[in-house]
Amino acid sequence: MVSAKPKPRALTIAGSDSGGGAGIQADLKTFAALGAYGASVITALTAQNTTGVQRVMVTPPEMIEAQCESVLSDMRIDTVKIGMLADADSIRTVAQVLQRYHLPFVVLDPVMVATSGSALALENTVAALKEWLMPLADVITPNLMELSVLTQQPLATTEAEMLVQGEMLMQEGFHAVLLKGGHLEGSAEAVDWLMQSGFDPVCFRSTRIDTKNTHGTGCTLSSAIAALRPQHQNLLNAVAASKSYLHGAIAAAQYWHLGHGFGPLSHFWRIKRD
Repeated sequence: MVSAKPKPRALTIAGSDSGGGAGIQADLKTFAALGAYGASVITALTAQNTTGVQRVMVTPPEMIEAQCESVLSDMRIDTVKIGMLADADSIRTVAQVLQRYHLPFVVLDPVMVATSGSALALENTVAALKEWLMPLADVITPNLMELSVLTQQPLATTEAEMLVQGEMLMQEGFHAVLLKGGHLEGSAEAVDWLMQSGFDPVCFRSTRIDTKNTHGTGCTLSSAIAALRPQHQNLLNAVAASKSYLHGAIAAAQYWHLGHGFGPLSHFWRIKRD
């Protein structure tokens, strides 16, 4: 009997989105679509839909730790995606778990502002992220708003300003930063830059799709990187494949009408249906 090759085992540590477009729900859909087995640790419950976040209930730190221990003590985890951590206690708890288990690959999506513009992060999280969690991440994936908060600089309006702020983070000793420029105005392209220690920055450009169905793009991209990194030779190739997957997911959902605000993506767009 020949045993099947095991799938990459991915863990998402993030908040739940009751609307299903972002957070844990988007992460698990992305893992499944890209051939990874997904486990989850829920850090917060949100009352959320396509128009925004109406309410947040933070998971107690001891429950976050218990979920992590249940998963990590039972199965091998190859890759981790970290999303919404609503307060400093949650951040410290997750960081301590990562230090105990020495997981192979960690993607940190520093969720502080949702695509719709609603504030998710509470006070004092930025300092805790930078002190406790960001040094443990193999790559962080801030959008322009999150980049501005992390660097305490005005919102970048050009690629040059993005790169300056990215270099500020790299100088703090982080391993890699994927700068997401999807919110840059006045460009027909969506532009992201990957900065890695010891390498020149690499630019990813894709045609901008005219749609308001962009809810969960950040969650989807970071979880795609987590799912695909074990399946690729290096981070650069994993990011390139993740960008291609994300562009297809946006394109496939561009005419959907789900809700009254920013609609979700089509995570399973590669699966052909009759």
